[in-house]
Amino acid sequence: MANPQRGEVAAIIDGEEKTLCLTLGALAELEDRLQAGDLVGLSERFAGGRVSARDLTAILGAGLRGGGHAVTDDDLARLHIEGGLKGAAELAARLLRATFGETP
Repeated sequence: MANPQRGEVAAIIDGEEKTLCLTLGALAELEDRLQAGDLVGLSERFAGGRVSARDLTAILGAGLRGGGHAVTDDDLARLHIEGGLKGAAELAARLLRATFGETP
């Protein structure tokens, strides 16, 4: 069960409830992968609401790994996220809000 006080969000992925969390390690992974430089750069990157499919994969993959799930981004690309592309985008937005507050 996800704990919102810790920045966790729950999602149905491949028919199972999974917990996602952008831990410090997951955020460091995102900074590197998306070449954001720092946490402010990550926050600013997503504040405008424009994300690519590559961004979604990076955010959700890092969130799953931060939530304790051993999944690669390639694995994630083959998983079914409830709600399809729209569900994936909404999940990424919830995860970013849980991490950074209401800005992203």
